[in-house]
Amino acid sequence: MRVGEICTRVPVTCTRETSLTEVAGMMREQHVGAVIVVDRDADARPRPVGVVTDRDLVVEIMAKGVDPLTFLAGDLLMGSLHLVNECDSIYDAVWQMRGHGVRRLPVVDDGGALVGVLTSDDVTRVLGEALSDIARTVPNQIRQERQLRP
Repeated sequence: MRVGEICTRVPVTCTRETSLTEVAGMMREQHVGAVIVVDRDADARPRPVGVVTDRDLVVEIMAKGVDPLTFLAGDLLMGSLHLVNECDSIYDAVWQMRGHGVRRLPVVDDGGALVGVLTSDDVTRVLGEALSDIARTVPNQIRQERQLRP
């Protein structure tokens, strides 16, 4: 299964210039724990440059007693941004999440434009459904066996 088949196709985004108060409001209104920070390319396509999480807001701003009105989304961008291509397998994405210690990966197309976001919740849902399907094979197997061998 490919990332593009299970990712959220309409991610919540902001620009580097978005205030942290606006970012927090977006998270609340959209019921998400992260907002993808984007720049626009020459064709006005969004290019991910970072991710601001609810944890970033708590650990970097609130816990330090910093006034969130004095910072912008771009001020919280740190470290490398880890991306996944929409054509990658979900197993490759899980490997990246695990290796980089992240629960969300911006999803890009072959041109590097943002097309979605893959979360650990997305992966858990899909793999959970697959495990549930496998578990349902046992009763079916028994039923078929009883029909063949009365």
